[in-house]
Amino acid sequence: MIETNAITTKNIDANGMTFRSRVAGDAGEPVMLLHGFPETSHMWIDLMPRLVAAGYRCVAPDQRGYSPDARPAGLDAYRYEALVSDVFALADASGFDRFHLVGHDWGALVGWAVLGSQGAERIASYTSLSIPHALAFARATYEDEGGGLYRTILQLLLTSGGPETAFLANDAAALRGAYTHSTPEQIEDYVAVLSQPGAMTGAANWYRASRAHKRSLEEPDVPFGDVTTPALLIWGKNDPYVRRMSVELAPPHMKGEYRLVEADTGHWIAQEAPDLVAAEVLAHLRAHSIV
Repeated sequence: MIETNAITTKNIDANGMTFRSRVAGDAGEPVMLLHGFPETSHMWIDLMPRLVAAGYRCVAPDQRGYSPDARPAGLDAYRYEALVSDVFALADASGFDRFHLVGHDWGALVGWAVLGSQGAERIASYTSLSIPHALAFARATYEDEGGGLYRTILQLLLTSGGPETAFLANDAAALRGAYTHSTPEQIEDYVAVLSQPGAMTGAANWYRASRAHKRSLEEPDVPFGDVTTPALLIWGKNDPYVRRMSVELAPPHMKGEYRLVEADTGHWIAQEAPDLVAAEVLAHLRAHSIV
């Protein structure tokens, strides 16, 4: 194990695989944090100590495709349903019964899928960074006339070999350039993981298995529906990928307590506004205590 400022890196066996995870805290209500693309659990390195100081314990896995020993082959292994099953398996392996869930980017999409799946009652509260309800996000992806940048990125991610070549060429120059608000330490962690054999393919397979989010619009069995779990969305109003239309389409899907916080940031909210994120996440956790 490697200890860094109260955060320990350890392997967690779950779902027949092994997930490299960052854990912190020995007691208190559990919080699981899900990273997005193209990051790792390192994105939570600022938030986790703050949660521990407030009395919570945290688990942040490098998810399926990112962890070296949780990198299955084939698109079906990266469907929403498989990613959701990892969340519950990791919770079980960590001794979590009910727990709080926090996600960013693709991790946030997994979180919305968890809330629409069997076992959703185990989630005491949900905080999504950047991504509104998945059906709203998917719909806006294709209906927002100003969303061409994200649609272009999706086409690259769906192209066979496209992201593997484009992002990793020249010492991952394009990948490094995407991290506009990450620390050098974070960037090295991200690049080291995504440069491993099969890692970028695994990460891109999340998009490919979702058919660039079209599964959620076209297949009725996809686990997205009305949400009753207390939910908080922290959205960067300058986000070039997740635009206002998707946020405005979300409220009809929210049938329980729902709060929107608009941050003066872009997409990388955890790095751009760490104090705001910590304050809002903690307020949400405290308002929905498990005890």
